[in-house]
Amino acid sequence: MATTPPDCQNYPPEGYQSLPFPSLCWPPQNNYCALYTIWDSWRYTLLWTLILYALFHFGAAGIALSMQIGKPRLVWKYLLGVPLIYALVAGAEALFTGSIVGLVLGAVYISGCYEMPTWIPFIWGWINVLVLIVSSFTIQGGL
Repeated sequence: MATTPPDCQNYPPEGYQSLPFPSLCWPPQNNYCALYTIWDSWRYTLLWTLILYALFHFGAAGIALSMQIGKPRLVWKYLLGVPLIYALVAGAEALFTGSIVGLVLGAVYISGCYEMPTWIPFIWGWINVLVLIVSSFTIQGGL
């Protein structure tokens, strides 16, 4: 487990408590929300990645099911498993990528004695989804 470097003074601040999950603070309206522990950065990144992956995979499953409108009733019996399969794939992918990115983010912020705004895990959840989308296309003329 990552420990705070010895040259960090007052890190995390006295009385720091983990924030409840979304806690996307908007600075003009709320106090500044920051994450200080590797546990918090991992948890936030994992949860945002799970939410966004589920959103995009269920959207893809919805499109796949809508393309089957007008097919015989027998086909629909098997197509109802598509959202379930997509949900399992999304969960496995999000667990892997969210954990890796969250742990690396937490280690980087702790090693530099920085406070992580709660928006950073949210943005990295979007980056994970965008990398997944871009990697799903075939690239012609590769190596």
